[in-house]
Amino acid sequence: MIVKVSILYPNLEGSRFNMDYYCKFHVPMLQQRLGAACRQAVVEQGISGAAPGSPPTYVAMGHFYFDSVEAFQAAFRDHAAAIEADVPNYTDIEPITQISLVKS
Repeated sequence: MIVKVSILYPNLEGSRFNMDYYCKFHVPMLQQRLGAACRQAVVEQGISGAAPGSPPTYVAMGHFYFDSVEAFQAAFRDHAAAIEADVPNYTDIEPITQISLVKS
């Protein structure tokens, strides 16, 4: 079983998102704190919606892979405050979190 924890940042008018900081500092810090429980981290930057010239629904998405929901929760629990405290350093967007079971 593989579980994906997705952190989605909606593309909101007037919002701020520093992709450079997110990729170079936040995600590596998160990986370091979560340790071996975090099997992989992938960052995506939204570039367009479905219609030509339309804005992306999400400005950014971070996807983090774990062996189980319990593995994620156990790794995140002790570091949640530090990880969440870093968010204002790169964005003012309230992220949306989804946990999914990877099927293929």
